[in-house]
Amino acid sequence: MWWIYALLSALFASLTAIFAKIGITGVNSNLATAIRAIIILLVAWGIVLARGEEKGLPALSKQNWIFLIISGVATGLSWVFYFKALQVGKVSQVAPVDKLSVALTIVLSVVILGEALSLKAAIGALLIIAGTIVLIL
Repeated sequence: MWWIYALLSALFASLTAIFAKIGITGVNSNLATAIRAIIILLVAWGIVLARGEEKGLPALSKQNWIFLIISGVATGLSWVFYFKALQVGKVSQVAPVDKLSVALTIVLSVVILGEALSLKAAIGALLIIAGTIVLIL
């Protein structure tokens, strides 16, 4: 079942790039990012409230809060740079280079989380890195 969610994530990430490129025409990329963040905030909290999941807030630990905040900062910075790249570059180049994050995540999952690195994952990461270099050059 996880792969269905992952495929849907990929689909919506793809649509995000296309719609963002159209939406940032003539708009400051930071302003566009801020508008996008508000929409995401409303959608996410709408889902949480509709499902009654806000009741889980008191159960969050200090560690949960710290790492969710750090993750939020990283997400915000990712969006700022992504929108700036979309504003000055082609979607067909920016979006694939942005997916270098997949290879970086594989490496960081091994280094930070201590996850095992399979041969398939290593080859996949190397191919993503090689593809990114080809796109940039």
